[in-house]
Amino acid sequence: MTGPDVILALKVAVATVSVLLLASLVALWRGDVRLHGRINLAFFALTVAALVAFEVVIRVVDPRLFAYIYGDPALLATLRLHLCFAVPSALLMPVMLYTGLTRRRRLHLILAAVFGILWTATFITGIFFLPHTASPTP
Repeated sequence: MTGPDVILALKVAVATVSVLLLASLVALWRGDVRLHGRINLAFFALTVAALVAFEVVIRVVDPRLFAYIYGDPALLATLRLHLCFAVPSALLMPVMLYTGLTRRRRLHLILAAVFGILWTATFITGIFFLPHTASPTP
């Protein structure tokens, strides 16, 4: 497994859970709040599982996987930009679930707007800017 393989797998994971997020919004638009919540729970569980799995691979299995990014200042800047959106959106997910489950509607809607912006930026920077074709440096 190489760093670009991990990046490509992350892109697939982000695209997959983004489809779930869109399905959740469709359910909400149709007035099915319960389905919206269930899809969001699946979105949260899959996203956390992917984050944990990839962190284990990156930090434990082979910490040198991203050497090709750390060795290139432009790629490192792109990764840092992506993380500026990805980390806050990941931290906001449990708060969104909490406010949704406790029916704190006003706060939930405000956080939903912030989360929507963060997740859109995470999606765009992750899918379109992170490199998944570069050859890793030995």
